[in-house]
Amino acid sequence: MSHLIHDLVNDRIQTLHREAEEERLALRLQRVRRAQRKAQKANDRLRRALLLQW
Repeated sequence: MSHLIHDLVNDRIQTLHREAEEERLALRLQRVRRAQRKAQKANDRLRRALLLQW
């Protein structure tokens, strides 16, 4: 019985580690997408400013 409990505990720990890694990846992806949007907005502002000069 002790062996079964040990296996269950190990499985749960592995699941928690996997879920934590997935959450870190999701947060990283959110930061990348936010940075991409910010860069796109900056490019749009620059393009508009350059077009106004002509």
